[in-house]
Amino acid sequence: MSEFSRPYDLRHLPAEPQVLEASAEECAALAGRFDLVRVDSLTATITLTPEGAVVRADGRIKAAIVQSCAVSGEDLPVKVDEPVALRFVPPGTAHNPDEEVELDADELDEIEMEAEGRFDLGEALAQSLALAIDPFAEGPQAEEARRKAGLLEPDQTGPFAALAALKKQLD
Repeated sequence: MSEFSRPYDLRHLPAEPQVLEASAEECAALAGRFDLVRVDSLTATITLTPEGAVVRADGRIKAAIVQSCAVSGEDLPVKVDEPVALRFVPPGTAHNPDEEVELDADELDEIEMEAEGRFDLGEALAQSLALAIDPFAEGPQAEEARRKAGLLEPDQTGPFAALAALKKQLD
């Protein structure tokens, strides 16, 4: 079961845009799942449009998260505000797992429905949030942490830095 489950059924889609908001408990569970310090809020406004056996989900996802700086480990507040464009499609035919699969641009954000036209919009939005998180985000203390750890800038290391040091010795 998803931490942010919002099941829908193709046969009973609401006509008005859906506003989905994560509860405090769901935010805490998502923070644990995505290894974040915390998720303060997660809201999405999505319009569901049936297209035969396919459902389009278009809208925006907004979140306020706190993640750890990739360098210093300090808490780094981040705002997420991303467009959402998903297609829920009927289950496909089985394919050979060793077979190479080519995807068109329209197929990249397709999610297979469960049997009988059911799909979990909340789980799809949770995955969209995960994709919006920068795993290498750096906070304002990152450079200081690098300096204290003895990590140098790219121009101060590597083969060209070594050649520059040799040139200084010869001069």
